[in-house]
This record gives sequence, structure tokens and C-alpha cells, in this order.
Amino acid sequence: MTRVDMPGEPPQDAETTEVPAEELPTDPEELKDLLIQKSQEAKENYDRFLRLAAEVENFKKRQEREISEVRQFANENLIKELLPVLDNLERALEHSRQSEAPEALLEGLEMVNQDFLKVLGRFGITPLTSVGEQFDPTYHHAVMEEEAPEVEDQTVLKELQKGYLMQNRLLRPAMVVVSKNTEKPDNKIKIDKTV
Repeated sequence: MTRVDMPGEPPQDAETTEVPAEELPTDPEELKDLLIQKSQEAKENYDRFLRLAAEVENFKKRQEREISEVRQFANENLIKELLPVLDNLERALEHSRQSEAPEALLEGLEMVNQDFLKVLGRFGITPLTSVGEQFDPTYHHAVMEEEAPEVEDQTVLKELQKGYLMQNRLLRPAMVVVSKNTEKPDNKIKIDKTV
């Protein structure tokens, strides 16, 4: 008949880890020193175990965060390539309005534009609002200055190209025209002349 291992008892075929009695010191002082030494080793091993467990936990959290960011921004390059297509669609829409294009064409372009924006919205892409806002070099790329004494200095007057955010992170800055108030020349904005 086979013996069933009981909980809390070592398995029947388990090796014993007991030290043979002849290897243990017989002197009580030596036993005490051995106990102190082994207790110190156990404490060091436990501390090492805790550090390694914390490192593993930190590694798991870091990996989860990196995977989440990769998933969140995986389409960034594709969307950056699609933004010029959206710009051209909006230009075509504006040109159709100005040239009094047939109503059906205008309506079709507007529907395509709205659908395009809805799809981008599902991926967390939102357009920046720039006109009338104070110039912010974080979100705006100034390409021209225009004298406008009726508005505050460094106010965005026109948007030449829309800027976009992806999950509240800048995807593309808006290209803008900024007001220049000749009454207060102390605030200068660096204008990019390479565009």
C-alpha cells in the first residue's frame, strides 16, 4: 500500500536537508556562533530576495507602461502621413465654397471631411484651436508677422496649417501668422524664414 503525503509533512521521497550530527560542533559557544552566522546569512538572503522581488515588480510595471504607450501611439507615423491629405481635402473644400461649385460636390466633400475627422477622433487625434489665441511656441509655428494694432501683441491672426494633438501630445504644430504691435516692440517672436 502506498503512503499518501500529508500536508505539512515532507514528501516520502524528499531528501533530508538536516546536517549530520557529527558535522555540528559540540561546543555551545561554537553552536551559538554558527547560529549567529547562519541567521546573518538568512537575513542577507531574505534582503536580497526582497530587493529582487521589488526589481521584478518594477520591471513588470515598466513593461506594462511601455506596452501601453506603444499601443497608444502605434499609429502616429501613419497619421502624420495622412494629415497632409486632410489638409488638401480642406483646401479643396474651401476652394469649392469660393468658386461656387455644384452643391452636390460641396456636400460630398464636407461629408468626407467630417468622416475623416471622426475617424481621427476615434484614435485620439484632435485639432488645435489657434486663431485668436496667444502665441505659444509649444503648439504654434510662426511663419509670418502681421501688423495688427487692434489686437494684443503675439496673438494668432491666421492659421495657415492646422495643428493636431494625439492623446494630448503634440502631433504637429499649427503654422500661424502672429500679430505684431508696433507700439510695443519689446516682445520678439522668432520667425522661421525657411518655410
